[in-house]
Amino acid sequence: MMTNVFPFSPLPVLCTGAIHYDTLAHASEAYRPETSTPAKLTAKPGGVATNIARTLVRLDIPTGLAGAIGADGAGASLSEQLTADGIELYTLERTGFSTGQYIAFHNPDGSLAAASVDDRVLSEAPPDLFDPVFDALPASLKTGLWFIDANLPDQLLKSVSDRAPKGRLVANAVSNSKATRLLPLLPKLHCLMLNRGEALAMTGKSTETSSEDLLRDLQYLGAKRVVLTNGKSDVLVLNVEAITAHKTLATQIVDVTGAGDALTAGTIAGLCRGYHLNDAVPLGLRAAAITLKSTGALAEGLSWDALATLNEI
Repeated sequence: MMTNVFPFSPLPVLCTGAIHYDTLAHASEAYRPETSTPAKLTAKPGGVATNIARTLVRLDIPTGLAGAIGADGAGASLSEQLTADGIELYTLERTGFSTGQYIAFHNPDGSLAAASVDDRVLSEAPPDLFDPVFDALPASLKTGLWFIDANLPDQLLKSVSDRAPKGRLVANAVSNSKATRLLPLLPKLHCLMLNRGEALAMTGKSTETSSEDLLRDLQYLGAKRVVLTNGKSDVLVLNVEAITAHKTLATQIVDVTGAGDALTAGTIAGLCRGYHLNDAVPLGLRAAAITLKSTGALAEGLSWDALATLNEI
């Protein structure tokens, strides 16, 4: 039975975090060191918060996006495209910084061979960067569901979490190296979304630790609800005390870019419509499966109707 978590349907979402260009290289043969590899290159908007926002508007969720861009052509182009996507932009232009960029190299089987990111426009931002943005937000976004990614530096994460509506903050750990930034925020989160590597980084436990024990460790550190992924293995959900498992959907893998972000966005879309967390996660898994079949972080076939039909792909 569906349980209402939030009183409105759908709640609007404010995403705060990385906004940058993704350059994706899809090789025609496996990458090898110290030589060039033939590949098809594409460039698209990227960054975890951006991917989440772009997916949410596809799922008919009113969405705002707060982030930092450089005073350059890339920032202007991104702003134009994201506005055209239907996102309400709350970007701050930082003179002297370049707009963030991410480049990923994919093998023919879709696996990630290597990736790099230049996110100094955000990683070197001051703690009060978004204060003017939050002060000017419409009431609906001030009281909606907020999402943050761990691309934000420590003090900026704290500042954003202090402004978030109580009990309506969802976070994504982003990477092993950035996940620990969320540790002080765990008691404030409605839900933490991360993978097994990020959970190991946050808990400091050995690789032999079971995923169930990692969830209990995160609970001990203050987390109330956690969605934990582990590749093709079951997604585990900690919901206050109970741990439940959700099977991933079998699908063709074209590109792994954005699959985790799609899981997060699909789950958030369910929460915004009043779904209980354990009912929302299957929507996220469907979004991830659709995204894995597509090139880039946003699948053309994503829609709320597609998620509502939870058949195997």
